[in-house]
Amino acid sequence: QAQLVESGGGLVQAGDSLRLSCAASGIPFSRYTMAWFRQAPGKEREFVAGVTWSGDSTNYVDSVKGRFTISRDIAKNTVYLQMNSLKPEDTAVYYCAARPGAVVPTGWAVYGYWGQGTQVTVSS
Repeated sequence: QAQLVESGGGLVQAGDSLRLSCAASGIPFSRYTMAWFRQAPGKEREFVAGVTWSGDSTNYVDSVKGRFTISRDIAKNTVYLQMNSLKPEDTAVYYCAARPGAVVPTGWAVYGYWGQGTQVTVSS
């Protein structure tokens, strides 16, 4: 049974950093594209960052480029999202997602596996 479990969220101040983790089980992690999405209250789910199974290609939404970094550890079946210089507008529930393949699509509907989400709150 496939399972994605996020951790690392919390309440921080603007300018602080957080690292989110997503531990995967039950899927051939090394052959899956992994991504992070976020959803703020009253807003649609938004693609944040993604990485291919090989790790050689990443994709980021413009608003986080230069501040967030996605990475993966194949040995640990874990994907990370390092978030620096956090802003209040980064406040959202962050979800880990997975799909088979070697590209990083930004549409949430094509990802078949999801975690339960972790709350990130950035105060001003």
